Amino acid sequence: MTPENSTSASSNRVTKLFGTDVPVVLGPFGGVSSVELTAAVSDGGGLGSYGLYGYGADAIRNTAAELKKATAKPFALNLWIPTGDETTSLPQPDFDHFVGTLKTYFNELGLPLPLMPDRYLPAYDEQVEATLEAGPAVVSFVFGVPAPELVEAAHRRGIVVVGTATTVAEAVALEAGGVDAVVASGMESGGHRVSFLKPAEESLIGTFALVPQVVDAVGIPVIAAGGIADRRGYAAARALGADAVQVGSAFLATRESAAVPAYRAILHSPAARETVLTRALSGRLARGIPNRIIAELSEAKPAAGGLSEAGIAPFPVQNWLTGRFRPQAAARGNTELMSLWAGQATTLIRHDSAAEVLAELLAGSPVL
Repeated sequence: MTPENSTSASSNRVTKLFGTDVPVVLGPFGGVSSVELTAAVSDGGGLGSYGLYGYGADAIRNTAAELKKATAKPFALNLWIPTGDETTSLPQPDFDHFVGTLKTYFNELGLPLPLMPDRYLPAYDEQVEATLEAGPAVVSFVFGVPAPELVEAAHRRGIVVVGTATTVAEAVALEAGGVDAVVASGMESGGHRVSFLKPAEESLIGTFALVPQVVDAVGIPVIAAGGIADRRGYAAARALGADAVQVGSAFLATRESAAVPAYRAILHSPAARETVLTRALSGRLARGIPNRIIAELSEAKPAAGGLSEAGIAPFPVQNWLTGRFRPQAAARGNTELMSLWAGQATTLIRHDSAAEVLAELLAGSPVL
């Protein structure tokens, strides 16, 4: 079913569903979301989003409270659904081995080697409960289909539910699961590839091939994501039937984001012309700008079977381990030891404020 594709930037299925003024969604950043940027996009008429990866219940409640103080407009909170292949614990020798493979970076930054934690991620059920209690206008999910009881609980509270698909089959599964809208995320997108029906390497479909197929396959609103950074990408996505666009890198490069100045400078530089897909920093496939740590860790084989023989720990262990030193590297502006997530359209970025990015995107509307 082809969705209504209004020529107006201010009225279509997505804006009515979300209660926003314009069909632009801020991509949720796991680790570099900021209240300021989320509020700026929402206040500008779009849907600001805040990524809750790694947040415990208290942090979720506090963040939601800060967002409600910062904006009276609708915003979204984003959660990662467990896929079932997460490593929840490791034998001490294997943990020590993986720490050893990263010892150089801890030493370089003058940091102590980490001790094995009780757990690598907060409990998903606790995250869900806190998120629903917070009552955002929208809750969005990646890496799967939210459970039916979760969708029902959100709907009872008046919360819109959005899922994320990297293939047509995933979009169909999400619609069958009762979500209200689906993000069609092409392989151009920066950050983690959020595939869940097949391995990410087998789900690399470009945005402008994926979007019209998803539009034809589902009846719910479709939000295009990946490779959209200016008015041309916005116009193309809407022409292909997308009800809205979701934009990450262009907003990440703004002064309102939580990205440190050195990271934002790279997003605005010729270095952003090249991006790679790598598991090196988190154990899951993600797109970012290549740097020294990616080059060095990518020489090691990902963990499979005999963990003690591998150089890259499985997810979320690798993400937790590198997360012990990446913030310090960021604080020092050391971009060689950071995760520099970015999409393939990053070199199209021309603006450094959320308002300017919104204006640029909406300049691609047939009628403003």
